Amino acid sequence: MKKKVVLAYSGGLDTSVILKWLQMEHDFDVIAACIDVGQKDDFEAVAKKALQTGASKVYIADVKEAFVKEFLFEGLMAGAVYEEDYLLGTAFARPLIAKALVEIALKEDAVAIAHGATGKGNDQVRFEAGIKGLAPHLDIIAPWRTWSLKSREDCIDYAAKYHIPLSVTKKDIYSRDENLWHISHEGGELESPWNEHTKAIYKWCTSPDEAPDQSETITIGFNQGVPYSINGEAYDPVSLIETLNQMAGKHGVGIIDIVENRLVGMKSRGVYETPAGTVLYEAHKALEKLVLDRQTMSFKKQIALKYSELTYDGQWFTPLMDALQAFVATTQKNVTGNVKLKLFKGSCQAVASESPYSLYREDYVTFSEDEVYNQYDAHGFINLFTLPIKLKALMEEDLASKNQSEIGNKKDKELSVSTLNLQVYGGEEIAV
Repeated sequence: MKKKVVLAYSGGLDTSVILKWLQMEHDFDVIAACIDVGQKDDFEAVAKKALQTGASKVYIADVKEAFVKEFLFEGLMAGAVYEEDYLLGTAFARPLIAKALVEIALKEDAVAIAHGATGKGNDQVRFEAGIKGLAPHLDIIAPWRTWSLKSREDCIDYAAKYHIPLSVTKKDIYSRDENLWHISHEGGELESPWNEHTKAIYKWCTSPDEAPDQSETITIGFNQGVPYSINGEAYDPVSLIETLNQMAGKHGVGIIDIVENRLVGMKSRGVYETPAGTVLYEAHKALEKLVLDRQTMSFKKQIALKYSELTYDGQWFTPLMDALQAFVATTQKNVTGNVKLKLFKGSCQAVASESPYSLYREDYVTFSEDEVYNQYDAHGFINLFTLPIKLKALMEEDLASKNQSEIGNKKDKELSVSTLNLQVYGGEEIAV
């Protein structure tokens, strides 16, 4: 009996070739596993193609709801953004896909899991970290690290040899990853960071310069950090993301073109479209500013940085990630309320927010007369707050007066004031 291997299968160029390669070169019984994280695929057609290519069985696993609730919203509440730009669309999906692959492999009593990630990218680490963390006894097959094919052009030729139908061509050779959260574009002319990407690359978003000339204001409702409504209407998690993708994408919101640092040590350039994610991050950030105190917000930014790095590096199933998520959950207890955002030609701006847990008090911050704040209290506060600064300055004055050698330096500092561009009006003229 042939040994079984579960292949993470998308029906695209790489995994179609890998399926045939596992059969022809290693005589495996290949089980194709299509993990539905929201990519806009015809899964019946994908399954049919896998069987025609040689798979003995095909699994279609719909994990969209788990993707949103257990990964996307967790990252949103953490405020996780990699290198200040990337909303981690691919990175969030990989540990969930790994988990689904492991469950199928255990069900089928397979000896290995195969994936189509290249030896240059991040996904090989993310997939394998998840598999090793959940089922360390399973072997992992990564053809891009071992086979003789060296490029996507080679894969196209291999597919032609075995009559595997493909939608990709040597003219449209972008490597794309799509899920509910985003679609990414890499390769082709994007491999040179000096090449400006063209609007023809967009799949979800209208080009900002072609977006509507009229802005649109929408309201996002949150309950304990989790978004649940748009313009007062409640949505299930998946529908909320899908709806926002359409609303924001129409206005060209969510497009970024970045050079990022891959885990394996090299830089890569990609164009990402993340309409719903961009809106939700902006809304969540605005609401947190309203309800979180200064110290919590400051420390949470440090947590967000580490959280994003762990996610990007595939370290989802780790004790540290569990600990960070526990901290984040505590901070979200009062992140409840509504945020208004204006969408216009590629921009998304929070313009208003409200919450029953708001720490904003108009009676305290008003510039008008109030009865709750004694401004003289600031006198004592400033004296204490600036005491270390004052003590340091006094120490330096004492040293200068005791050490004549420092008198010249002191004069130099005093004379340096004359180098400023000063204009004096009124008073008596003073000779220098």
